[in-house]
Amino acid sequence: MRQRGIHLQYSFQAGGQSGADVQNPLFDLLSAVRDHGSIQHAANALGASYRHTWGQLKHWEDVMGEKLVTWAQGQPARLTPFADRLLWAESRARTRMTPHIEALRAELEHVLAEALDGSQQVLAVHASHDLALPLLRQRAGASHGLHVDLRFAGSMDALRSLAEGRCLVAGFHVPPLEGRHAVFAAGLKPLLKPGRHKLIGAMRRTQGLMVAKGNPLALRQLADLPAHGARFVQRQPGSGTRLLTDHLCAVEGIGEAAWQSCAGIVEDSHVAVAAAVASGLGDAGIGIEAAARAFGLGFVPLIEEDYFLVCLADTLEHPAVQLLRQALASPAWRDALATLPGYTPHQAGEVLSLTRALPWWHFKTPRPSHRSDSGDR
Repeated sequence: MRQRGIHLQYSFQAGGQSGADVQNPLFDLLSAVRDHGSIQHAANALGASYRHTWGQLKHWEDVMGEKLVTWAQGQPARLTPFADRLLWAESRARTRMTPHIEALRAELEHVLAEALDGSQQVLAVHASHDLALPLLRQRAGASHGLHVDLRFAGSMDALRSLAEGRCLVAGFHVPPLEGRHAVFAAGLKPLLKPGRHKLIGAMRRTQGLMVAKGNPLALRQLADLPAHGARFVQRQPGSGTRLLTDHLCAVEGIGEAAWQSCAGIVEDSHVAVAAAVASGLGDAGIGIEAAARAFGLGFVPLIEEDYFLVCLADTLEHPAVQLLRQALASPAWRDALATLPGYTPHQAGEVLSLTRALPWWHFKTPRPSHRSDSGDR
């Protein structure tokens, strides 16, 4: 079998781009044939001639060493099983890589912005994965002259990046809970210090169970998963959503053995979890409502949480941080959040007391449990 290599490239063009929209002529062609059922209609959709489209199909069949399309006179064109599998696998891989593609695009935009305008403020932000933050980056650049160098990481990893000086602002999320909440205290309290860190409000969002359309297993809470033998798509250890999962397990009294019975694959973003559920690799996963809706999934709300940005106290007056606060307090940010299901602005742009915003802070940090630290679930 012919060995095939993957070659990546990028280009500078007029206009913006977001998400994981990485263009590739092969997959554009296969999608057009699948969606339109004929080579002629696919050619029309692509703005190309029938002859060119037919030639491209033959070219890609030669490159891949596999038949891509089957058709007969008077019959609709169909993708071969190989082409179907290839298109599905590429779509899932691209979805899983969304945060990393966004980070790469942000880095390249940073390079271009520096070359074009050396006076533009640049702000390095490492943050827990979120669908609204790329919108904030766009609006901050367009209206406030601020280039946000956005990189996604788990909540705990983002806070470690801040402590190690690899970013100026970090992003993490927690529910607005009162009382003793051991999971959040154990995971986050060692990484945040009153007086040293300053919180900046950003938004409030809803997390819940992302399930197949129509919720065929009738899942209503996390405890229903082991009871129904459901496969749960997990988030990676160190992420805020993994901490939330551990918290909900403790609240609902789900033991380790019961949870192990339904624990499945691990993904590192909300959209990757949604893609796994949509493709049938799992029955449910915890994530934000906007990701579930984007993939046509059902959504069972579980809890609201606050998304905070945090910086060191001595950088609060940094010009880039000031511009970030202005962008968060602007009507454009409220309008952007209105486009995403499950999001609302909450104390956006305000500097908040760490101990007031995180009521569980006042309680002694519990001794870490094996389950919380190891991520073995």
